[in-house]
Amino acid sequence: MVRMFAFLKPYRRLIALLLFFMFAGILLELYLPTLMANLVDTGIAQSDMPYILQIGAWMLGCSLLAAGLTMAVSFLTSKVAAGFGRDVRKRLFSKVEGLSLQEFDRFGTSSLITRTTNDIKQVQDVINMMLGMMTRAPIMLIGGIIMALSREKTLSLIFLVALPLLAGAILLIVRMAVPLFGELQKKTDRLNLLLRESLVGTRVIRAFNRVDYEKQRFNAANEDYRNTGIKVNRILAGLMPVMMLVMNLTSISIVWFGGIRIDQGDMQVGNMMAFLQYAMMILVSLIMLSMALVMIPRAQASARRINEVLELQSTIQDPKQEMEPRLDDAVLEFKDVTFRYAGAEKAAVQGISFRAGRGQTTAIIGSTGAGKTTLLQLIPRFYDVEAGAVLVGGRDVRELSQRRLRGMIGYVPQKAALFRGTIADNVRFGNEHVSEAGLEDALRISQAEEFVGGLEHGSQSPVSQAGGNLSGGQKQRLSIARALAKKPAIYLFDDSFSALDYKTDAKLRGALKGVTEDAAVLIVAQRVSTVVDADQIIVLEEGRVAGIGTHDELLRGNKVYQEIAASQQTEGESA
Repeated sequence: MVRMFAFLKPYRRLIALLLFFMFAGILLELYLPTLMANLVDTGIAQSDMPYILQIGAWMLGCSLLAAGLTMAVSFLTSKVAAGFGRDVRKRLFSKVEGLSLQEFDRFGTSSLITRTTNDIKQVQDVINMMLGMMTRAPIMLIGGIIMALSREKTLSLIFLVALPLLAGAILLIVRMAVPLFGELQKKTDRLNLLLRESLVGTRVIRAFNRVDYEKQRFNAANEDYRNTGIKVNRILAGLMPVMMLVMNLTSISIVWFGGIRIDQGDMQVGNMMAFLQYAMMILVSLIMLSMALVMIPRAQASARRINEVLELQSTIQDPKQEMEPRLDDAVLEFKDVTFRYAGAEKAAVQGISFRAGRGQTTAIIGSTGAGKTTLLQLIPRFYDVEAGAVLVGGRDVRELSQRRLRGMIGYVPQKAALFRGTIADNVRFGNEHVSEAGLEDALRISQAEEFVGGLEHGSQSPVSQAGGNLSGGQKQRLSIARALAKKPAIYLFDDSFSALDYKTDAKLRGALKGVTEDAAVLIVAQRVSTVVDADQIIVLEEGRVAGIGTHDELLRGNKVYQEIAASQQTEGESA
């Protein structure tokens, strides 16, 4: 939690100002019981009306000024806390954007969403309370004790019993609640995960009639979250009755023993009234501290989760001294590359070596799980290789900055990812400076021109979240257009033609040849018809290269490729 205070540095002046206002307001509040004691013991006891009016005016002025200062403190506290929350969210989002896919896999999307929203809100609320209630309470507590001792030392002995009793009860209850707050945040992650899964996979859930099953899963997690929340609140529910009991017993004791001292002539009525108010200030300060202490454990759990991400060093780092790539004939090269996912026993790809030159189309084919997508993800450094090297422009990709490397690549993922906005916004996502003519060319080459032209607003037609208002084939073509608009040195198509019919697939591949003459093209595909015209085809089997050659060469001499081609011919997908 302490590490989060670094985000308060830009607000030091505001914090200093609110502390000054707070201190001034508390001094005025502490002065009010003294004025009241003087009013009772001098003004009322002696029936001195001018004195009563004078002290009354002073009390009214002090009250109004204290109220104004309290309002200013509340405003400044909210301003600082809101700014703190904004800064942490900004920093956390930037950090998450810089993490490799390996770190994403470690935390999970739902957990990162919870940390960026709910966890930051928990810490922000505690910062708000610390700047307000937790700062005010100790000053009021110390000030109240000093003023109470100055009014009546004998009655102050009551605090020797009341304060330890109240503090002990608070610490015991908070200690019991602390472990449950961490559990509560984990169960929030679980709820977010199930909710996200059910929303993203709603079509599959309904298609397989699993709505009731998903409801049961969510309800079970929801009940678990509720039960933990109830358990925490049951523990915390004991806090208020204990505090009120101690406060009331303290008030009774003060009135009881104060009455005896007044009767003995050792104390005046006004003095006892002032002492009673100071006692209430002291106890209320402890109550405020206890309320803050209740929130701190949950915020600490949230702060730990936030710091886990902020302090994490990504496995993908830019080099200290960047090298200059040479985009000659050997644009891309794999040298004995091996890679395994975190925690995996077996390498996803092993001993992969090949070269892809400018103007050359390299196709990668193989059975499901052969490592095709993994191979493509190593090129833009979504992951770093375990052994060997991936070279772009004659340089190891680890010697290039991520910005420069990815600026040279046009990537079309296996699952088309579009963003809310317009078609033009999505196509320009990789190159915001592309002209209208360039936009139209990208749509034409990707075979998206026909369906885009048929829309009412053309390229300015809206795209809903994740492209929900478009078909699978339309989304794939727009993803391809987005890569084309970038005009990169390397094109990576990760099974990007699977949702296209054979005719559109053939037309698209034919159109690509005219615009990729100066670029290296890598195509991951399942269909032999998609790779038949490639300059070289890499056949993968269980993460290893089973053969490299042209379509004809592989058909003559590669058993794995022959089996793939034969299976597709059987299904009527002859190349």
